[in-house]
Amino acid sequence: MATNTIDTYNSLGLATTSSTTTTQKQTLGQEEFLKLLTTQLTHQDPMKPMDNGEFLGQMAQFSTVSGIQDLQASFKDFASSISSDQALQAASLVGRYVSAPSGQALLSAGGSVYGDFELPSSSADVTMKIINPQTGETVRDMNLGALSSGTNEFVWDGMDNNGQLVDPGVYTLEVQAQIDGTNTAVATNVYSEVQSVTMGSSGSGLEINLVGLEPVKFNQIKQIL
Repeated sequence: MATNTIDTYNSLGLATTSSTTTTQKQTLGQEEFLKLLTTQLTHQDPMKPMDNGEFLGQMAQFSTVSGIQDLQASFKDFASSISSDQALQAASLVGRYVSAPSGQALLSAGGSVYGDFELPSSSADVTMKIINPQTGETVRDMNLGALSSGTNEFVWDGMDNNGQLVDPGVYTLEVQAQIDGTNTAVATNVYSEVQSVTMGSSGSGLEINLVGLEPVKFNQIKQIL
């Protein structure tokens, strides 16, 4: 007498039960699957045996699910390994200088500000403004002239438009370039010292804390100087 799948589940104690208020879900593991398959083969109708294609299909389906679970576990281990490796790399940056995207820079006493920016194409007129974020005052206008496309470096010596040293602190940088007749704002990368490293939570990743500036993601670091 042929045994259908529901009967086989019942005979093995693998049936799922449900009601209007509660639904119980059971997971079919490898051992249960093999037991179920063996029971199906044992109790199948000799006159109507299981089709080879159906048999192979069940095996392939279970193998696929099992393979995906193994792959997920492998990726989880791989991700953990990558995170640990990144943490070690990031920790080695403490005390060193890096190039990271920022619209602000920290001017130390008697020091200078260094950085760079990317031009999508050559420009005949590139300018930079150094602005005091507390007052909104432009303390220095710098004419960088004509520059080619690609990475271009800049340096601010800490002087204002009158040739006087400004107070140490954080200043805003604004770069404008004439590109194809349009005045275009250009993002800047600032060379800053790494103060510490923070392990992100909820998958946010590693954060690099820069002296005097906002933290940046580890993968945002453009260059280690």
